[in-house]
Amino acid sequence: MKKIFLSIIFISSALLLFAQAKKPTIMVVPSDQWCIKNGYTQTIDIQGASTVIPDYQAALQNSTDLLMAISKINEMMTERGFPLKNLESSLKTLRDQAAEDAMLTGKEGGEVAETPIDKLKKVAKADIWMQLTYTVNQAGPKRSLSFNLQGLDAYTDKQIAGASGTSAQSFTTEVQILVEEAILSHIDLFNSQLQAHFDDMFTNGREIIVRIKTWDNIGYDLEEEFDGEMLSTIIEDWIADNTVQGRFNTSTVTENNMLFEQVRIPLEIEENGKVRAIDARRWVGMLRKYLRDNYSIESKLMMQGLGQAQLVIGAK
Repeated sequence: MKKIFLSIIFISSALLLFAQAKKPTIMVVPSDQWCIKNGYTQTIDIQGASTVIPDYQAALQNSTDLLMAISKINEMMTERGFPLKNLESSLKTLRDQAAEDAMLTGKEGGEVAETPIDKLKKVAKADIWMQLTYTVNQAGPKRSLSFNLQGLDAYTDKQIAGASGTSAQSFTTEVQILVEEAILSHIDLFNSQLQAHFDDMFTNGREIIVRIKTWDNIGYDLEEEFDGEMLSTIIEDWIADNTVQGRFNTSTVTENNMLFEQVRIPLEIEENGKVRAIDARRWVGMLRKYLRDNYSIESKLMMQGLGQAQLVIGAK
């Protein structure tokens, strides 16, 4: 009896700690495959090349089933303590900010061939995107739903969780009921995978990519010495000092180009006595400020999506 009592206390304590753990913010979106299959795409031009991307706005406006499916998953995740970002609301915010974003092009934090999806990720500010693919199967009067859920890190697009399955056949015509029946037995394991990834980020830092380049007319390169150190060494030392546990890989170093991969940055920093969230743009902005304040080196910060930052040395 005493062992049973202690086991109950242990399990209850573990559940309480999980409930109190800092949760990742999540947004549910239809997968690329679902959008292509159902005809909800748009073609955009990126540096002269045509690219097909999902059209979330058209999908939400024209597919009631999709709205109900996303709504049910949102409800199930919220019941389990995971904060959700609403896709429809985020799209509205993106439209409202379109004019302002256009004015910011060419300023600090300007674009490097960003897609509308990259811009949406900035507005949503979700840690993880849940991509949903589903098909409603019809067998006589009965229906079932096959689904695939992919949890993607919003910064790297790496899959960090997954679940798939098919509901039992049912006479119901309501998609949200089929979604619940199909996903219910998988969602807790899926959520534990999401939480494990987020816990790793919280402990070991968020992963980003940093590129350093030089303008071709500045009169020096990354091998130029400042206070007896090559500029490339100064930059690499700053990254080593400001990553979580010094974790990063220096993939390329030339006189005009540096590439840092698997760069682990903190999720939060303390600034002026306050804890503030930090992302790739703000973190690389700290490097930009360091070079300007200590070596009078100007540079231009440009972003590609959430997780790839480029600093071009020599001018704003």
